[in-house]
Amino acid sequence: MNRTTAAVRVAAVAALTGLAACTSSGAPDGAPDGPEAGHPASAPAALPALRTAERSTQQAGTARVRSTTVMGSQLSLTADGLLAWRDGLSGSLTLRYTGGTAATTMRGLGVTSMQARYLHDAYYARMGDAFAAKTGGRHWLRYGYEDLKSLGGGADLAEQMRSTTPDQSVRLLLDSGDVRAVGEETVDGRSTTHYSGTVTVGDVTDAGLRQRLRSAGVTGESLDIWIDEKNLLVKKVEKSSTAGGKVTQSAHYSDYGVKVAVRRPPAADTQDFKALLSQSGTNPS
Repeated sequence: MNRTTAAVRVAAVAALTGLAACTSSGAPDGAPDGPEAGHPASAPAALPALRTAERSTQQAGTARVRSTTVMGSQLSLTADGLLAWRDGLSGSLTLRYTGGTAATTMRGLGVTSMQARYLHDAYYARMGDAFAAKTGGRHWLRYGYEDLKSLGGGADLAEQMRSTTPDQSVRLLLDSGDVRAVGEETVDGRSTTHYSGTVTVGDVTDAGLRQRLRSAGVTGESLDIWIDEKNLLVKKVEKSSTAGGKVTQSAHYSDYGVKVAVRRPPAADTQDFKALLSQSGTNPS
């Protein structure tokens, strides 16, 4: 695999990883709620508060998010930006590669950070001047969601791109058999309640989310979340065991309801990732 091909693939993984700070399938239409949703009537007292937090966070529709992710020795990055999820996913994140073999690959092409813009049919990655100079002069790569399957595992990647919202951690914690309220804490200047628990993939009641976790090789997770007095998610720390190793992610959420407007990059400065792979001698399909 040449460097250009590797960079195209790393950019796809990085864009999803940045989003993973707020990944969720949301509840499918007709999904049960209340004790029948996989919990007995004697479920922990924390569950009603968590259900309220899940709904409030989902209904907020937009937020600012900043996150840090470590995927073993493969990739470490930070993400900062705005996301909206009222009608599908949209928003923009600035991703900074901070470590791992993937970061080394990108640095070799002069890329240390990347702006990602998420729209309803595709996302766009701005790779920087050095990368553009080596690949025809265009700065933006377009990844159509329907085309992501060609990258291997892309069918799940495309579905996750379409279905992300910031309430996944709350939803997952609802499926924990040992969820508990840890106590009151101040986070980012806000009074919060800290909840903690562990989840095995087999216990996840949302079938779509359960399948995506399995496809990603996730076997179990430990989660800590902080909910403020407005029943909104303020912070999460999520640690996952996957087939590829440990993944640790922390995220902070603020400015719920903020206006989010995302524009497509100029067509003259944009190249489709499939075209770039073809030019570099890689068959994208």
